Amino acid sequence: MARAPRDPDAVRVAKALADPTRFRLLRAIAARAEISCQELTALFPVAQATVSHHLKVLLEAGLVTVRNEGTFHHYRVVEGALEAYARGVEALAQRGGR
Repeated sequence: MARAPRDPDAVRVAKALADPTRFRLLRAIAARAEISCQELTALFPVAQATVSHHLKVLLEAGLVTVRNEGTFHHYRVVEGALEAYARGVEALAQRGGR
């Protein structure tokens, strides 16, 4: 049985997902095997610095990983991160229903 995420981890993920721009960024990253910050910036009508900030939050929440290649940063979704968060929320819901 996989463990539920620790409270600080769950809070970081919840905060990361609560922002509409971060949620859309995560969805864009998940749609591809890997995507660069430059490509993400082209997809969103916000400044590059804003995209970078949102990516940092997603990275700190454990939802994405980054691979650096020179000055380029390439992002991937962390497999299983959302599933672990969902299991933790589901376990909380089940305990609350008792």
